Amino acid sequence: MKNRFALYLDLIRWNRPAGWLLLLWPTWSALWLAAGGFPGWHLLGVFTLGTILMRSAGCCVNDVADREFDLHVKRTALRPVTSGALSSREALAVGAVLTLAAFALVLTTNAVTIAWSFAALAVTLVYPYAKRFVSMPQAVLGVAFSFGIPMAFSAVQGTVPWQAWVLLLGNLFWVLAYDTEYAMVDRDDDLRIGMKTSAITLGRWDVPAVLAFYGLYLVLWSAVVAPLLQSGWWWVGVAAAAAQVVWHGTLIHTRTREGCFKAFRVNHWVGFAVFAGIAAGYGLR
Repeated sequence: MKNRFALYLDLIRWNRPAGWLLLLWPTWSALWLAAGGFPGWHLLGVFTLGTILMRSAGCCVNDVADREFDLHVKRTALRPVTSGALSSREALAVGAVLTLAAFALVLTTNAVTIAWSFAALAVTLVYPYAKRFVSMPQAVLGVAFSFGIPMAFSAVQGTVPWQAWVLLLGNLFWVLAYDTEYAMVDRDDDLRIGMKTSAITLGRWDVPAVLAFYGLYLVLWSAVVAPLLQSGWWWVGVAAAAAQVVWHGTLIHTRTREGCFKAFRVNHWVGFAVFAGIAAGYGLR
């Protein structure tokens, strides 16, 4: 049983929290913006635990969907489902339990948020298969990873204002940026097995495109946050995020596996800088 539990933790990437932090920072940012400050312990707990649970459930579905492809990729060949340590049925059962737990949390909010949770689940289930048909499946992932934003607004305000959709679009560009860096790590393997990724689609324009995606993310978020927050702390957060973007450019410009993977792994600090600017703006005035 102990060994089984260790496999489950490996399945949901428990030892790699950067994955759920990438979802958590924009969700927390949306909660603070929707509430005009601290959103309360209930909603903070619901969205924090829900984010971790749904990211973990997404890993289960993704590993089952990609098990045949992952065999041929150095970085993923030893994942529990791919290696045969866990069956597809068992992995999906774990994912189902995690999803139901997340849904139980959503039930403590309101009807609008519950309704949006079904759309979020649908996109989560579609993404693993988009890599077979969509030239830039990272855009589908961007929608899935950004759905915490409209759900946060609906949980606080009972509606989803236009600002939430602009923030979702901006966050989609951030996902495109960091997941293209991630795809650049596996580009050789993905070309060989016929997988579609943004790194392959963009070709030699991958690095400038990644930097442009970061820029669009910060511009769109600034267009929404600056008028709502009206605090210089926001621009401190943007400056900290932009400085990291410049550093990422130095990491990926030679397109080495090590540099691209490092840029991806530390991306959650970009999201943290943006959230810190928002939280400080509400808390320090």
